[in-house]
Amino acid sequence: MSLSEKINQDVQSSPLGAGGQTVTVKCPATVANLVCGFDILGMALDEPYDIMKLKLIDEPKVIITNKDAYNLPTEAEKNVAGVVLLEIMEKTGHKFGFEVEIEKHIKPGSGLGSSAASAAGAAVAANHLLGNIFSTDDLVQFAMFGEKLASSVKHADNITPCITGGVTLIRSIHPLDIVQLNSPSLFVTVVHPQIEVKTSDARQILRKEVLLKNAIKQWGNIAGLVAGFEKGDTDLIGRSLEDVIIEPVRSILIPGFDEIKHKSKEAGALGGGISGSGPSIFMLCTDETFAKNVERIMQDVFHRLGIEYKTYVTSIAQQGVSVL
Repeated sequence: MSLSEKINQDVQSSPLGAGGQTVTVKCPATVANLVCGFDILGMALDEPYDIMKLKLIDEPKVIITNKDAYNLPTEAEKNVAGVVLLEIMEKTGHKFGFEVEIEKHIKPGSGLGSSAASAAGAAVAANHLLGNIFSTDDLVQFAMFGEKLASSVKHADNITPCITGGVTLIRSIHPLDIVQLNSPSLFVTVVHPQIEVKTSDARQILRKEVLLKNAIKQWGNIAGLVAGFEKGDTDLIGRSLEDVIIEPVRSILIPGFDEIKHKSKEAGALGGGISGSGPSIFMLCTDETFAKNVERIMQDVFHRLGIEYKTYVTSIAQQGVSVL
């Protein structure tokens, strides 16, 4: 039996028939790169998160409704969730479509995986409606089409933890090789200054060549960070949260970054840095009291700079996109 025939059989055997089935999912924010792991490391957050509702319909098209004030495109070909659903429809070859409502609480351009939440949410929700016929790797590959639309690059460092939860290592994209890492019980403090840094713009300013001495130092930090997560060694995690390649360039786009990082570590944070391409900044702490102290530092800095902001004191989400 072909994939298309199996899907049609599963849907037709439902009490609701071909159309009418719905699912609502919660899609977590994510922190990509984790300072030194550019494009290969990411973690899911308990807050903030998006809500998406997906409905299976009889017509082979994608209908998108926004339930927020961000005015994102509703044409499927121009919407991150839309292109993922179109890819799923093309892959399966079935004659059904989807109606999707998106309620975003992860602001686009925040550096907290807003596009990944939409892409991953669409993939997981569609898979649920189709009888969970796709593997995790399949879902990541579908969702990467959304990231390509958002940033012109098929990266999975936000997508993967958004789908699986926890902390993930993308060892390879071609072929896709995902490694789920242990997630220690750490608090995550995030500040999102209300300025926009587009992922595509943040990539353009990066250097195309890297000095060997910097590459060696970066490899050591990545290996140390992965080992720290696996061993639950928070001291090693803290020592490894150093980026000598990407952060020195991107941090110039974020006012107050150096001050926040320095003062946060003085206040007890293990370390942290730019979340994704920014402008959000995250810090990891072993204790909630430290995490709240770091939040106050972040608030004070941006208040003094006259920049509006939003802060979160949250933790690493152990579950990715979930059905409500």
